Amino acid sequence: MESPLFIYNTLTRKKEEFKPINPKHVGLYVCGPTVYSNVHLGNCRTFISFDLIYRYLLHLGYKVRYVRNITDAGHLEGDRDEGDDKFAKKAKLEQLEPMEIVHKYTLGFHEVMRTFNTLSPSIEPTATGHIVEQIEMIKQIIEKGYAYEIGGTVYFDVEKYNKEYSYGQLTNRKLEELIEGTRELGGQDEKHGRLDFALWIAAKPETLMKWPSPWGWGFPGWHIECSAMGRKYLGDTFDIHGGGMDLQATHHTNEIAQSQACNHKAPVNYWIHTNMLTVNGVRMSKTAGNGFLPNELFTGNHPLLEKGYSPMAVRFFMLQCHYRSTLDFSNEALQASEKGLQRLMTANRFIDRIKPADKSTVDVKDLNRSFDALSDDFNSSIAIAVLFDWVRNINLLAESKESITADDLNTLRNTFRTITFDILGLKDEQNEGSKQGELTGKLIDMLLNMRLDAKANKDFATSDKIRNQITEMGVTVRDRKDGFDWEIS
Repeated sequence: MESPLFIYNTLTRKKEEFKPINPKHVGLYVCGPTVYSNVHLGNCRTFISFDLIYRYLLHLGYKVRYVRNITDAGHLEGDRDEGDDKFAKKAKLEQLEPMEIVHKYTLGFHEVMRTFNTLSPSIEPTATGHIVEQIEMIKQIIEKGYAYEIGGTVYFDVEKYNKEYSYGQLTNRKLEELIEGTRELGGQDEKHGRLDFALWIAAKPETLMKWPSPWGWGFPGWHIECSAMGRKYLGDTFDIHGGGMDLQATHHTNEIAQSQACNHKAPVNYWIHTNMLTVNGVRMSKTAGNGFLPNELFTGNHPLLEKGYSPMAVRFFMLQCHYRSTLDFSNEALQASEKGLQRLMTANRFIDRIKPADKSTVDVKDLNRSFDALSDDFNSSIAIAVLFDWVRNINLLAESKESITADDLNTLRNTFRTITFDILGLKDEQNEGSKQGELTGKLIDMLLNMRLDAKANKDFATSDKIRNQITEMGVTVRDRKDGFDWEIS
């Protein structure tokens, strides 16, 4: 019996037992990418973390509606209510239409997600596909007195909202502190307050992406899309909302305000935020010049990288760190993860070489500590550590230095693979079933069987020659009483 699931709730700043609104059903919303450029590793970490969460919820038997949006309109530079539209600016640079930019980078995002072996969400709505829902929600917020229109732009009235609710509830900050941290209105003196933000933005003559509304031609603000789509597909209040921690202070804070002002109830019960990435101890960013894209990481085509790393090695590297901890990229750490992943995959293959015995000298129930860790705020770091404890046991069992019954062996095989492949979402890249990989394996087996024949005929010179040459090719060979094991180093 698996432990109850506990989740660290950013809203309450503590771990809480997870209790879905509807038993056995979970509503999960994750803020997706803004598709005006290639997806960066910070986004990838968030989506891989929530892929783990999604997979574990499915493993627990929940029917999960996983909604991850695509932002394809309304996101201005600097994440503010003024400045150039990110899509229009990139379209001008690449001499394309804005929706060509959206299509190009949406396809690129999906390809990276497939490469990392993430499951597709249940629904992937776009901002441009839900303009009607956003306009309707803005109208309701105005009717309830929490927004005002000036010159075709609609602003959310933060100070009025804060009189009834707490605007800084997600970050545990008071309104006065937040106001002190903002600049004077300056050219934006049409706003009533410094913290007020746009729900709908009036289009300029040169604006390319615009739609008709009760307030004139314009486009939605960045924050309203998630409130509108979350409500449409998951209801006024749903179970889990997630994203990167960089979204907490502004985007998610504004989401809560919009939804609560419109529906007069808290929109989400559990908020989950992933931590940031660093490179050699320095926060990854464009300004620091230490950022690299997924494909650069795979090919090694970047000054900070000594070589390329496989998608599964990168996924494994990310999952070795708990999602709420800072993740630091370095060549040393990535190479250690490469070796660790190889050990895990080799142990998985060795399971099929274990011969059952009359009794067990190992306790397979100990593997359940992985599930206990995952039920403690999705702690993949500890879950993986438990798997590595079992790598040693599997090696000993394959060498007949420990014993296991047929029933326990079946439990070991199923549990180890469920955690490794179904929940952690890893793949054995060496045994992907490709013709090339299959042929390589057969050739290695053939050479090692020739070596066994040479040893049996006391032709030790040929036996040693085969072993030395195959070792030089990067194959590690382990002799056993009844044969051999091998792995590609």
